[in-house]
Amino acid sequence: MMISTRGRYALRVMIDLAEQNESDYVSMKSVAERQGISPKYMEKIMPLLVSGKLVEGIHGKGGGYKLTRAPQEYSVGEILQLTDGDMAPVACLECNAETCDRAGECRTLPMWTELHGIINNYLDGVKLSDLMKK
Repeated sequence: MMISTRGRYALRVMIDLAEQNESDYVSMKSVAERQGISPKYMEKIMPLLVSGKLVEGIHGKGGGYKLTRAPQEYSVGEILQLTDGDMAPVACLECNAETCDRAGECRTLPMWTELHGIINNYLDGVKLSDLMKK
């Protein structure tokens, strides 16, 4: 399992938005500048966050993006799952994976299954508010 650049950037964007005034829309350009993310890459991330209903956006003067919920209501797992899909450590544990022919005799499957649970539980337990400036 490796977190993609898109996943890491999405987390940075979400933290940035969480640290702004909750009632204001924040321009994509200002987030991109603060986070050192190219506007072109931001144009790929923001629609994904909007379609996942993690942020809402409006166009035009005074437009931008803001969170749809309080920072403590977002888990890192939710954000990374949206951007990177399943956090499975091996292909046979990914969502909708076909059952492996060796699953019944695989000595490592219980270990991978437990690791998958540990990863998901940990990421689901870390809230966006935990990552904000203290």
